[in-house]
Amino acid sequence: MTDRASRAGPSTVNHGFIAAIVAVATIGGFMFGYDSGVINGTQKGLEAAFDLGRLGIGINVGAILVGSALGAFGAGRLADAIGRRSVMMLAAALFLVSAIIAGAATGSTIFILARIIGGLGVGAASVISPVYIAEVAPASIRGRLTSVQQVMIITGLTGAFVANFALARYAGGSTAPFWLDFPAWRWMFWLQAVPAAIYLAALTIIPESPRFLVAKAREQEAHAVLTRLFGKAEADRKVVEIRQSLAADHHKPKLSDLRDKATGRIRPILWAGVGLAIFQQLVGINVVFYYGATLWEAVGFSEDYALQTNILSGVLSIGACLLTIAVVDRVGRKPLLLIGSAGMAVTLATVAYAFSTAVTDASGAVSLPGNNGIIALVAANLYVVFFNASWGPVMWVMLGEMFPNQIRGSGLAVSGFAQWIANAAISVSFPALVVSPGLSVTYFGYAFFAAVSFFFVKALVNETRGRELEDMQG
Repeated sequence: MTDRASRAGPSTVNHGFIAAIVAVATIGGFMFGYDSGVINGTQKGLEAAFDLGRLGIGINVGAILVGSALGAFGAGRLADAIGRRSVMMLAAALFLVSAIIAGAATGSTIFILARIIGGLGVGAASVISPVYIAEVAPASIRGRLTSVQQVMIITGLTGAFVANFALARYAGGSTAPFWLDFPAWRWMFWLQAVPAAIYLAALTIIPESPRFLVAKAREQEAHAVLTRLFGKAEADRKVVEIRQSLAADHHKPKLSDLRDKATGRIRPILWAGVGLAIFQQLVGINVVFYYGATLWEAVGFSEDYALQTNILSGVLSIGACLLTIAVVDRVGRKPLLLIGSAGMAVTLATVAYAFSTAVTDASGAVSLPGNNGIIALVAANLYVVFFNASWGPVMWVMLGEMFPNQIRGSGLAVSGFAQWIANAAISVSFPALVVSPGLSVTYFGYAFFAAVSFFFVKALVNETRGRELEDMQG
């Protein structure tokens, strides 16, 4: 750890205030997870209500990703203009509006619009919550605090899975009538309005990022926030360091800063960020999150058991993220990414093999013979554990801290946009890939990208553990 990283000793850091800030900011992660996962148990209802085929299901499920890509890009740039907290408040309002409209949608077009609105919130929360946490946390514990974002994402996903399971079980199926005679799948969306409203209210009590305030020449406000975080002496030093880390001519952050003025080329740090963002999706994790119930039903599981399997995956994911929180500031970011890549490559290949043995009986029912169903289930959940102990949280940790202050918003905008475009490509293509070339070949493809990600990290990703944000180079 650098001398600079250790200046704010334990006695000067206001851990209680930082914990409160992180708790509020990461509600955005919960909303990100819930809004992404709620679609998992609603697909039968959507298909019946809107008369959708496979392509239609793919478009309705993938609509959120269009909004997410736009939201991630727009939020990164908007955060440099109006502030990190203001963008999170906008995201909370979008979550609330989306939940109400999606549940009430009378047709596919309205539903898609609602999901795009929610996607704008998801994209914004996905990039701004980690960077906000990184900008208020001490370097010595920044990794574990930023990793809380992934815990909350998985908690939101698991919360959606549990809510979907409970509503479907109580109503007698996702398409069965529930309270006020509306089908259960509609209530799966409406329930999201509750945490969205809590998130919006809670954001009013946390401060703006001090690094944004310095960039906006609001140094007195930044000093006040930093004093509450680290004490007056550290605040005095930090304001100067932040100011010096910005562009020499003190111009406002802009996209063109991503190009190195000396060489005229895109900064290498941006390629590293974009690569991390894309590979996180090319390993296929959101196929599990978005299509988990459909996936397991496709190989012979009942709807009820498939929904329970989703819950198991969510619980294991939370456990894996908690492990990351415990070790990320000790082991470092890069080793965890390498371990995750290797583990995912092996487990995905195992799932692919198990799916390759699927058989169809005379009635058309699909099943995995012998113990292959158990092998697939165990390997799939180990894959989820490897992902959430590495690429799940660590990618967001690194995107929040790896860019220099001057280009952080722009770097996040481009990397976040790339992440959601890759997410959309994987998620929207999956229903068609299930038909041809089939589950087995599709999962072998995800295993291939996991293997390639290992060599990408080894060659192009630099460790950021223990370094102050003002020391980041690119």
